[in-house]
Amino acid sequence: MEPARSAPPGDGAAEALLRELERQVQAVVRASSWWERHGVDCAILALSLLALPAGFLCLRFHNILAFATGITVLGVCHYTLTVKGSHLATHSALTESKRWSKVLMIFFLEVCTAFPAEFAKFNHVNMHHAYTNVLGLGDSSTWKVPLLNRYVYMFLGPLLIPIITPLVALGPAPEHLRKEELKTALRALGLICLGLYSQYWLFMNVSGFKNPSSALACMLLARSLLAHPYLHVNIFQHIGLPMFSLDKKPRRIHMMTLGVLNLPRQPVLDWAFGHSLISCHVEHHLFPWLSDHMCLKVKPLVSKFLHDKQLPYNEDSYLARFQLFLNRYEEFMVQVPPITELVGVQ
Repeated sequence: MEPARSAPPGDGAAEALLRELERQVQAVVRASSWWERHGVDCAILALSLLALPAGFLCLRFHNILAFATGITVLGVCHYTLTVKGSHLATHSALTESKRWSKVLMIFFLEVCTAFPAEFAKFNHVNMHHAYTNVLGLGDSSTWKVPLLNRYVYMFLGPLLIPIITPLVALGPAPEHLRKEELKTALRALGLICLGLYSQYWLFMNVSGFKNPSSALACMLLARSLLAHPYLHVNIFQHIGLPMFSLDKKPRRIHMMTLGVLNLPRQPVLDWAFGHSLISCHVEHHLFPWLSDHMCLKVKPLVSKFLHDKQLPYNEDSYLARFQLFLNRYEEFMVQVPPITELVGVQ
């Protein structure tokens, strides 16, 4: 996680490096089939949708094993649709059709995730990706809650995510909805309510819950199943890495290689969150339009290129990052991080 030891190239050389890497990646993409570019990830999302009825039906049986199976299926499917699906749809990585990209983004974000699509896209694509680790813009500061101590934040905080997400979207006169056109705001509110009520209705009518409070509790349990790794992944991969000021930010290839980190592959998280959020996050920030499967396919090429050019390629284990954040929580999550001075990059 240290800058390259050799003197980084100037602006022109940095742009040439990025263009060279883009040409190599584009060659791999052009040589790949539709199945590799989009099909694999679309199939994972389709399987998750098809598995939902089995999860709801498992909850009808009155034994612990069936209940645990149902909650596990519903929880994994929920995160696959809301994290993997929303993330890929936001970047238009599921299809090359602009119309279908918007339809899928609205479905995965508003119906499944309970969050306004345009607001999510602006925050993630226009801010986080455009200004990765630039203080005040794309520095992942929205994940910081300084009032919470390290143990509450790391262990109990994630359980609040399923509650906070719709509250932010449906709160009284949300700022982001006031800025949207009335038609867009009403659509977002309507689809968010539809998605939440649909899941509640399925718990009551398919899973057979008689008590509304029990149905709501199971909704919360399923939506919290992978909340801990979801929160941890979002902070592990950027916070604690070099931070930049807007007037001194490096060129794009340096910004993405210095300020982004890959975690190792993990079957459940690879399935539910996608490779671009776990083991191929560097590749994703360099080429955000690639699907998860294509990020995984170009990973050896990108890794070799960056190592050959003596550029950073940050990797660390989940456990190591977890221990690092527990030990340095005040520095990373409470205090304002120092601006990294990169001599020669600017």
